[in-house]
Amino acid sequence: MWSFTSQTRSPSLLALFTQILALLSSCTLVIIIAVPLTLIEWAILQGVMAGFIGYQLKMPIWWLPIHLLFIPAVTAMLTLGLSPIWFCAAFILLLLIYGKTYQTQVPLYLSSKDVTHAMTSLLPTQRAFSFIDLGSGCGGLLNDLSKTQPHGTYYGVEAAPLPFLISKLRSFSLFSKCRIKWGDFWQYDLSQYDVVYAYLSPVPMESLWQKACQEMNPGSILISNTFKIPGVEPEKIIPLNDFSGSTLYLWRI
Repeated sequence: MWSFTSQTRSPSLLALFTQILALLSSCTLVIIIAVPLTLIEWAILQGVMAGFIGYQLKMPIWWLPIHLLFIPAVTAMLTLGLSPIWFCAAFILLLLIYGKTYQTQVPLYLSSKDVTHAMTSLLPTQRAFSFIDLGSGCGGLLNDLSKTQPHGTYYGVEAAPLPFLISKLRSFSLFSKCRIKWGDFWQYDLSQYDVVYAYLSPVPMESLWQKACQEMNPGSILISNTFKIPGVEPEKIIPLNDFSGSTLYLWRI
């Protein structure tokens, strides 16, 4: 059974370790220099230490601003005297939008209209085929492709609650060829799909390639948006001129 999270160290535990180490380091530094700091000054020092430690631990670059700003932001919010309800509501909203991003290391990315146009030329036009979007977000790509390429049957797998709900509502139609599934795409067998599309992150690409080679049928196609498979040359590269500078990478199994 496939489980990407079991193959990597937990980013949430590493982030917690970074913050604890930064706390100990900043407190030690304050004691050594013997200079009293205000709460805000200490929070800034803590953030700088956390960012530096995260960099030394070679955490993904997007973790660094989180470490830099986490304690200063919490301190600033506490000084405003906001009700804890607002913090709880913000946490729940983020959890609904992003799901277990802290565990999977796959943020919510939305494919652009340029991706839809490029994908249209890559899909079969004269025969039926099955297409799956691994981490389908709000279902925009699936809905757009189902309109331009009616020969296909389109599946999406999404684990974040709010994007899943949005995509599920969009697929409710008598004529819709989109099937949205809830859950972890690592648990799905890829052998039943002709085209597999992924817009993930650099972290799981090697594991995705291993899964594709074991499960996908000969002649089927794996397409990745933006992120390459380490050490595996794609059969085709399609640069796009969209808002995020996307590039599509295609491998034929």
